[in-house]
Amino acid sequence: MIGETLKLDAVTLKRETIEMRFDTQIEAGKIAAIIGPSGAGKSTLLNLVAGFETPDAGSLAIGDADVTGKEPSERPVTMVFQENNLFSHLDVATNVSLGIRPHLSKDPSDRTLVKEALGRVGLADFENRMPGSLSGGERQRVAIARALVRRRPVLLLDEPFAALGPRLRRDMLLLVRQLQVETGMTVLIVTHQPQEAAAIADTIVFLDKGRTIATGSADGFFERSDVKGLADYLGEGGQ
Repeated sequence: MIGETLKLDAVTLKRETIEMRFDTQIEAGKIAAIIGPSGAGKSTLLNLVAGFETPDAGSLAIGDADVTGKEPSERPVTMVFQENNLFSHLDVATNVSLGIRPHLSKDPSDRTLVKEALGRVGLADFENRMPGSLSGGERQRVAIARALVRRRPVLLLDEPFAALGPRLRRDMLLLVRQLQVETGMTVLIVTHQPQEAAAIADTIVFLDKGRTIATGSADGFFERSDVKGLADYLGEGGQ
């Protein structure tokens, strides 16, 4: 799997009280942390990339393809939400296999891919477990395994670990970093924790009031004095 460059060029979305505009580029095979105050447009940016929102203007490209008008299913993207969206009546293996094809399959090759993905997220031998018997962290690992079997070059994570405790959240972030190194995916992750963003990301994208204020290397980003609104955001504890 090889990640793709992601480019948003004057991507504009009009809401009743605000006009959002996003201009940024994420290099292929990098992890970008999307940060900013509540209401800055972090989830909206991910929804635009995934195709769940349609821009009023601008263009969005993944690799060499303009995907601005494409449906979510036509985009080389996988999204993991804060709620893991597992089917409670299906076992872990079946939940993961739905990432390969949207119907129940008994293809032996699918079972092999599922087993490998579960092993990579530390859930070997969990195939027959039901979601209700898993911890919150284990359920999110299943969601990540499902994203892995889809073999899409871009992975979007919308605060997927916000409900977890600090230690487990740190472990999950390290898992994402490890998997990104192994697969070469391009990863965008929304977080409210600047320290987590600094620890996991290659690139930081800072949003405020529906605008892209700055995109830059994670190295030293939070010490920058030239990014409007960043000091106020950090002074609020990133909340």
